[in-house]
Amino acid sequence: MTVKSDIEIAREATKKPIQEIGEKLGIPAADLVPYGHDKAKLSAAFIKAQAHKKNGKLILVTAISPTAAGEGKTTTTVGLGDGLNAIGKKAAICIREASLGPCFGMKGGAAGGGYAQVIPMEDMNLHFTGDFHAITSAHNLLAAMIDNHIYWGNKLDIDSRRITWKRVVDMNDRALRQITASLGGVMNGFPREAGFDITVASEVMAILCLSNDLVDLQKRLGDIIVAYRRDKTPVYCRDIEADGAMTVLLKDAMQPNLVQTLENNPAFVHGGPFANIAHGCNSVVATKTAMKLADYVVTEAGFGADLGAEKFLNIKCRKAGIAPDAIVIVATVRAVKMNGGVAKADLGKENIEAVWEGCANLGRHIENIKQFGVPAIIAINHFTGDTDEEIATIKKYVATQGAEAIVCKHWAEGSKGTINLANKIVELIDRGSAQYAPLYPDDMPLFEKIDTIAKRIYRAVEVMADKKIRDQLRTWEEAGHGHLPICMAKTQYSFTTDPELRGAPTGHAVPIREVRLAAGAGFIVVVCGQIMTMPGLPRVPSAEAIHLDENGDIQGLF
Repeated sequence: MTVKSDIEIAREATKKPIQEIGEKLGIPAADLVPYGHDKAKLSAAFIKAQAHKKNGKLILVTAISPTAAGEGKTTTTVGLGDGLNAIGKKAAICIREASLGPCFGMKGGAAGGGYAQVIPMEDMNLHFTGDFHAITSAHNLLAAMIDNHIYWGNKLDIDSRRITWKRVVDMNDRALRQITASLGGVMNGFPREAGFDITVASEVMAILCLSNDLVDLQKRLGDIIVAYRRDKTPVYCRDIEADGAMTVLLKDAMQPNLVQTLENNPAFVHGGPFANIAHGCNSVVATKTAMKLADYVVTEAGFGADLGAEKFLNIKCRKAGIAPDAIVIVATVRAVKMNGGVAKADLGKENIEAVWEGCANLGRHIENIKQFGVPAIIAINHFTGDTDEEIATIKKYVATQGAEAIVCKHWAEGSKGTINLANKIVELIDRGSAQYAPLYPDDMPLFEKIDTIAKRIYRAVEVMADKKIRDQLRTWEEAGHGHLPICMAKTQYSFTTDPELRGAPTGHAVPIREVRLAAGAGFIVVVCGQIMTMPGLPRVPSAEAIHLDENGDIQGLF
């Protein structure tokens, strides 16, 4: 039997006009700004008018530590949303937009897979509604205005050696990590060291995803610290007078995007910060709007629960004033076996011992989620090569952790494969046992917050930070930023900063390379180990396989 590719399945889907999808949530056609026939933005006026409504139940989907075998977190998010609708619940999903970097690199797109996808898949994984381009433009406008200010006399007395604002591009391009700008003579400005991050690491991306409306957006943009003067006092975006124009560029990008699943259920796709270098959640405005319109909202947080879920619970929930009613932790037999020491080439062979060993990684994530007071259920994302005994081993292990594991076959069967999970989630929520609490209080000193995450989530024995970093944290505390939460930038592949160390290691140290103040977004970025905020392409990038066929259809996207 030939297995169809994700793009083939998506292309064969029967899409409904986006106005019909909006009707499912009570959105009048007049409040949808269509981008073609199958996607639309939701008007700011309609969003504001929903403020009085009661919130629906929020379900967070997270996963074990990612491996090359794949976990299927987005696929499970989509499948669960379809499953809830299939059992008669009014449900919507909220996921992030795809970055071109991993799409043309090695990770692929961000629309789900198999028969649990969001469509239009090609549009979502490429330019979509232009949100990322708007964010890139707004970010780089600020960068251009900083250099322009210095060129025309530097009234703010900016120390060009202490400009902290880089440029961004939505592509994996390691050659741009560190550059020298303004070469070529007097007409081109003052030469200085500079660099690029990927767009999803931009503070503008984080700000858009954490803002409640355009007023909040402009205030946060104005709060961005872009540089320091010679007396080391901060220079803000509003000092450069860029915040107004940046808001104009982001006006449409602030509006959530509405699309549909393969089963024609509503999906909000908005924002796209990475979870290994940013906070890894879709926008607050999309999530909160969905909660006003649906009885159940299924959302995801990037990578494993030690990154995406930790930031969702410590940053997004804290900032947005929301909390999940239940959490789904996604695992696959294949990924568990890799965490148990099996090479990718050998994953097709049954290995009960490796499954049991690899379950330690799953167990660590279950323990971590329990610390936040939210009940969790485990979704075993089924692959055809999984054996009954391997699945039974995971279920047995999960039971020892006081939780339940449900086999899900949404990739192959769509909503039929998640009916059981959907019913179990509703039962779990109906018990009303969620007592969400963040891991640390606002008034805890910054280094203690970092230490708390490292020890309680990563199980490290210490955090390694030199005097310069500790002094910088104290300086920010003295400047009034001590209440901010922490956004750890760390490899997604391990609880440690070593991407090769799988499973559930203990006894390790977490080395901090640098810290960054994202005053507009409202958090401190802590860069650990060798993680990069501008990724590079792999030896064989996915872009090599992406092309147009003789019919003009896109091939190679996945």
